[in-house]
Amino acid sequence: VMQNVHLAPDTDEDDLYSGYNDHNPTYDTEELENDTAFQQAVRTSHGRRPPITAKVPSTAVARPVATGCGSKTSLASSMGRPGTGALQDGVTRPMTAVRAAGFTKAALRGSALDPLGQARGPAPPLEARSEDSPEEKIRQLEKKVNELVEESCVASSCGDLKLALEKAKDAGRKERVLVRQREQVASPENINLDLTYSVLFTLASQYSANEMYAEALNTYQVIVKNKMFSNAGRLKVNMGNIYLKQRNYSKAIKFYRMALDQIPSVHKEMRIKIMQNIGVTFIKTGQYSDAVNSFEHIMSTAPNLKAGFNLILSYFALGDREKMKKAFQKLIAVALEIDEDDKYVSPSDDPHTNLVIEAIKNDHLRQMERERKAMAEKYIMTAAKLIAPVIETSFAVGYDWCVEVVKASPYVELANDLEINKAVTYLKQKDFHQAAETLKMFEKKDSRVKSAAATNLSFLYYLENEFAQASSYADLAVNSDRYNPSALTNKGNTVFANGDYEKAAEFYKEALRNDSSCTEALYNIGLTYKKLNRLDEALDCFLKLHAILRNSAHVLYQIANIYELMEDPGQAVEWLMQLLSVVPTDSRVLSKLGGLYDSEGDKSQAFQYYYESYRYFPSSIDVIEWLGAYYVDTQFCEKAIQYFERASLIQPTQVKWQLMVASCFRRSGNYQKALDTYKDIHRMFPENAECLRFLVRLCTDIGLKEVQEYAAKLKRLEKMKEIREQRVRSGRDGSRRDGSAGSDSGQNCSKSERLRAQLRALPGTDAPYESSCSREPDASYVDPLGPQAERPKTAAKKRLDEDDFADEELGDDLLPE
Repeated sequence: VMQNVHLAPDTDEDDLYSGYNDHNPTYDTEELENDTAFQQAVRTSHGRRPPITAKVPSTAVARPVATGCGSKTSLASSMGRPGTGALQDGVTRPMTAVRAAGFTKAALRGSALDPLGQARGPAPPLEARSEDSPEEKIRQLEKKVNELVEESCVASSCGDLKLALEKAKDAGRKERVLVRQREQVASPENINLDLTYSVLFTLASQYSANEMYAEALNTYQVIVKNKMFSNAGRLKVNMGNIYLKQRNYSKAIKFYRMALDQIPSVHKEMRIKIMQNIGVTFIKTGQYSDAVNSFEHIMSTAPNLKAGFNLILSYFALGDREKMKKAFQKLIAVALEIDEDDKYVSPSDDPHTNLVIEAIKNDHLRQMERERKAMAEKYIMTAAKLIAPVIETSFAVGYDWCVEVVKASPYVELANDLEINKAVTYLKQKDFHQAAETLKMFEKKDSRVKSAAATNLSFLYYLENEFAQASSYADLAVNSDRYNPSALTNKGNTVFANGDYEKAAEFYKEALRNDSSCTEALYNIGLTYKKLNRLDEALDCFLKLHAILRNSAHVLYQIANIYELMEDPGQAVEWLMQLLSVVPTDSRVLSKLGGLYDSEGDKSQAFQYYYESYRYFPSSIDVIEWLGAYYVDTQFCEKAIQYFERASLIQPTQVKWQLMVASCFRRSGNYQKALDTYKDIHRMFPENAECLRFLVRLCTDIGLKEVQEYAAKLKRLEKMKEIREQRVRSGRDGSRRDGSAGSDSGQNCSKSERLRAQLRALPGTDAPYESSCSREPDASYVDPLGPQAERPKTAAKKRLDEDDFADEELGDDLLPE
């Protein structure tokens, strides 16, 4: 072994490290920028070629060892690699272990130290890829399809469903072109299935959103039947939803169950939602027992508010009282999983903590918590109002049971609302005493509940016209909660009822300042300005209200009425036409339009609207009178008879309608019928002078013997009328003389004597019969159809009474829903 080992002589120790600073210029990185071959290799793929291992110099360098002859040789490795520091092509490779990092001979020539090579500048640009290649065309087309899918989704979220559908169809067309191009260039396995699925799903969704259900179902079928799409079975839920919208409940249940079978059990939330859809579908089909099974499974697995409420509805439909109670308890026990309100109250005066609390107090998460809590309270209140009247012998006992259950739950504050609903139920049953007694129990509660109860009490007493009590409870409600707009509105109503319109307007304004959406206050302040004859301000109020309540008949009527008071019939007609589009069968609106057209001289339009009003409500005296007079004016007396006959049926004590009927018969030439009608009138009203005059005239013209009898009666009646008029005049003169004499003689005539003088002036018990109407329209009646008569006036009727509309009453319905 030792024969191959040669020890170096001592004389060679000074030459062991000679030549290590001499290096091959090939490894000088400072000169690579000027190396043309290296730069060419970087730009092309030449530099990425695998090196030839036979020509790669070894990094393992053997230490030079002197032989026995004193010569220096390199000790080769067992693999034949040259040692470090060995000569390669006549140049010795430097040993980097003993050289400073970044130090080269070039530094001695004044070059700066730049180990990262930042002084070389940016790399040259890569060569541009050709746009005509098939791969580039496919890539651009795929990008365009993705953009169309995104645009379709954005348009759908913005509500432009038509544009969304067009984009989805365009994406589908381009995706089919893309598939054909891929099949020509590459194998079918390289087709982008995810993109195809996305395009088809977007197209089906947009078909469904545009209510094109047949196309949507066909597109979903394409996805479901393709075995290459994974998890496509869950789309059968969407197909079930479409069948549910089409009211094809049997197929909806079928597809829901198919989706339930294809969804793994690990997806519990989705399975619960599908079960809930199945339960809702069973409710729509009336299969309440099957619906109960679905909702009971949900409430035992993952209870939620909707399932609990639907379970109560199912038991209510089945009439099971005990199950309704248990289901209500389950609904109360559903956890909301929201933070307590104490979290948003600052525990200290730390400004940083206060800023954080203010930041999260109204953020999106807090708003979501409020919405969830409001939804839970709505479900609980609705369920309690639904089952309270049926779970016990009376609704009061049922409400008491619900109140006790709610008090033992996290929703303690809802107990007071249930008590108020109990009072509201008493009101609906017209039991005002019990309602008042129930509401009075809240006078010692906290301010919010006290204000709500006092508001309802004020409204209750206002409806009963007990304005003192209404004002008292309105004051209590306002003092308990100054920012309660309903309480302020009720207070303004009580002041309005007393005639103090300015003060009422102040209360209504304060209610609007506290809640700008209080439509009752805005409506009432418009009525107040109308009472004060401030028509411009009233019109502004009702126009603002119209912007909030677009189809409110009451608001439209008030606007039209104000324009009529402002003597602008054109605008009044326009707003009444809008009102007619909302309530097309309202006879009062139709008659109002007829009156406006009549005042403008448009008889044909007036007749059209009056006739429509009569068709919907044939008992309006004003409409009947106008139509009868219209036919008399147009010389169609036969048609006018039916209207006057109907008027005589409505007002049998008014003799003028029967006289009009008889006049129409006489005018149309049917004298015998006219004579019979006058005789009937004379039997019913024997002291009517006008009837006797026409009887005398007709009998004279026809030549009947009864003319002397009727003439005698007429003469006697006229004489009695003159005597009665003389009594009235003498009574008035006597009272004036008594008054003047009493003033001269120092009250010689007492009040009782003056009263007796007035009584003596009245007609005696044997006075002729007079009509029982409030005013005597026939005292100076003249036949409008006779030769000496004038035509009846057909001017427009007075405007609709404000009492005809319930909205003129200021009692706004402030009871809770």
